[in-house]
Amino acid sequence: MTSTTYHIALDDDLIQPFQLETTAFRGRLVRLGASLDEIFGKHDYPAPVARLLSEALALAGALAGALKYDGIFTLQTKGDGPVGMIVADVTSTGDVRGYAQFDGARVAGVGEDADLPTLLGKGYLAFTVDQGEHTERYQGIVELLGTTLAECTQHYFRQSEQLVTGLSVTARRVGGHWRAGALMLQRLAEGAANLASATVEADDWQRSMVLMGTVTADELVDPQLTAHTLLFRLFHEEGVRAFAPVHVRHACRCSRERVETVLRTLPAEDVEHMKVDGMITATCEFCSTAYRFTDADVAAL
Repeated sequence: MTSTTYHIALDDDLIQPFQLETTAFRGRLVRLGASLDEIFGKHDYPAPVARLLSEALALAGALAGALKYDGIFTLQTKGDGPVGMIVADVTSTGDVRGYAQFDGARVAGVGEDADLPTLLGKGYLAFTVDQGEHTERYQGIVELLGTTLAECTQHYFRQSEQLVTGLSVTARRVGGHWRAGALMLQRLAEGAANLASATVEADDWQRSMVLMGTVTADELVDPQLTAHTLLFRLFHEEGVRAFAPVHVRHACRCSRERVETVLRTLPAEDVEHMKVDGMITATCEFCSTAYRFTDADVAAL
């Protein structure tokens, strides 16, 4: 597939909510393409790091799409492995961004398809919902238990949220471009009202998981396969209903004004120590934009 045909994507960079009519199980399908191009165009990530960050961004989209919030949803990992940190966040309006901190020498010794323990080591996975300075932040943290981000997230939902969750997340290169996809299905925690209906619900869930398990990595990232076509292919027997999608795009929230605000809060001696050749340079980890401040700029603050 050439890079030209890659960009003629029928249905891309979106969070597609859906529901299975016969069971009322709810889900999200995430497809990321051009947004990853923009993120990786700012960084020179090795393949294992790019794959892991792509998966994290798709997973963040699936989790954020399941919430009702007005602000920022952030997924973050921190570990003692070659990839020390992954950050992916999604705003309620569909802006996505992400970055990775890694040890180049250690990453060079692992393969592109290395599992989570190899890349992250021991550490934690955190989810944060920030709706502004006048609201309380919600945060959930779980130990990195599993070979994939999806397994770690499922462990979190079982232990902390009492939500039975099915997840499939993948990322790979198609036509030289990174693409990522995520499929999530959830069963509400309250369940059925009596034993008979609980048994039926459990059977419905098992059947839905079998159907979900038939999705392939190629289908999740195929730029020519629309979200509606994929959902119908998987769940048409369950009466799948798709709702209005949230279209996502890469956008960073950094600005010169934000950096100025930080500099104003620092003691004068700390600001002086930040200077190199009479200049302060602050570089955004997400988009690599550099903000430079001369002595005159600092004095004006």
